[in-house]
Parts: sequence; structure tokens; C-alpha cells
Amino acid sequence: MPLIILCGFPSSGKTKRSLELKEYLENEKKKAVTIVSENDFLKKEKNAVFSDSRREKDLRGTMKAEVIRLLNKDDVTIFDAGNYIKGYRYELYCATKHNKTPHCIVHCLVPTEQAWSWNENRVEDDQYTREIFDGLVMRYEEPNSNNRWDSPMFTVLPEDKPQFENIFEAIYLRKPPPPNQSTQTQPLSSTNFLFELDRTTQITLAELTRARRQFISYTKMHPVEDTAKLSALFVQYLNTTLG
Repeated sequence: MPLIILCGFPSSGKTKRSLELKEYLENEKKKAVTIVSENDFLKKEKNAVFSDSRREKDLRGTMKAEVIRLLNKDDVTIFDAGNYIKGYRYELYCATKHNKTPHCIVHCLVPTEQAWSWNENRVEDDQYTREIFDGLVMRYEEPNSNNRWDSPMFTVLPEDKPQFENIFEAIYLRKPPPPNQSTQTQPLSSTNFLFELDRTTQITLAELTRARRQFISYTKMHPVEDTAKLSALFVQYLNTTLG
């Protein structure tokens, strides 16, 4: 599916815009539309999830996997989430390249305090706490249309309607960017590939230091005559110990 990526502060009207786009594309353009909504994955636990970096990362991985699963060349996927990390938006862009389908960004641009006011008007169990809200705003990496993964971008102000026709043209009348070697070789079809890559390669300095001390202690007890092999032995030891 051509992909429409919503992004913006918490409580900036992303779900409202997603529903408006869905209605337009279904009624005016007769397209099948699927919304992948962050709210469906959070299940009223937004403050608990966004206060736990591991759960937050798991959430991003699960949502991205669902979006990628839905991508094809005809129907539309609307990704209704904060999408506040530029590297995450880049990964989604790579997924569209891999699937040879266009994408665009819809940026819900709302002043911080207006978004907070809208948050306070929600039912209590659907509100962000001030701490979580401020933390997400602080971490928000605003899209930049000069970046190929944030382009084309359509900014929607609170008083505006989305640029429906321009968005339609961007995802149906524009050729998708050709896949390059990186998007072809990266196994994006694996649902949690990038999450697992990040998790697996997280090695702290303390772990490396401890492994080095253990290797030195072991090698002192079992000297190696050919010192040229020490580097290879150390790498092998790291593979065994950290793997």
C-alpha cells in the first residue's frame, strides 16, 4: 500500500487527520484504506509504555512490522503515530523503497500548549501525564522536507484541512524512489529485524572490559606460542562469551 505517515506532538490531532484522510480516499477516490493506529497498540497504557524505554522500543518495532506487512502498490496504509524519531521515519521510507511504493509525510503542526490543552480534554485514562508529554515533546525530531525520507511533506495547522488532492497525487501519481542496494539487501521482511539488530549489538564498555580481563587471565594460564594468533583468539573468545 502507498504509505501516509502521520507525525506530530502528542495530542496534536493525528488521529483526527487520519480519519479525515481515510474518509476522503474511500469516498472520493474509491481506495481501500487501512489505518495502523498507535492507540490500538497502547491499549490505554501510554504513560506506562512511554516511561519504559524497552517497552517503547518494542512498541515501535511491532507497529513498524504491521505497517510493512500491509505495504503494496495499490491500497493505502495510514500510520497514525507520533513517529517522532527521524531514524524511525527513515526505516519506514526504506521499507517503501523496498516494496516499490510511494509514501508521504503529514505533519500535524500544533503549538505545544495547545496540544497539552487538547490532551487535558481527553477522558482521564486516555491522557498523557505532564512528565510523559513533555518528555515526548523534548525528544520529538521535527520532519524536514529537505530529507528524502521526510518528502513530500504536507503540514497541517490546527485550523486547516489536509491537502487531500495533493496528498493523493503524491502517493498515486508520483513514481516511488527506486530501491538501492541497502534497501534490497536489508531483510525488512523480518518483522523485528532492526529491533533485534539494535538489541543484539548493544555491548557496554563494562562487558567488553570484563571479557578482556577474563581472556587475559585465561591466556596467562594457557600461554600461546604464536602471539600473532592472539587477536583472532580474542575475537573468538568474544564471540563465545558475548554470543
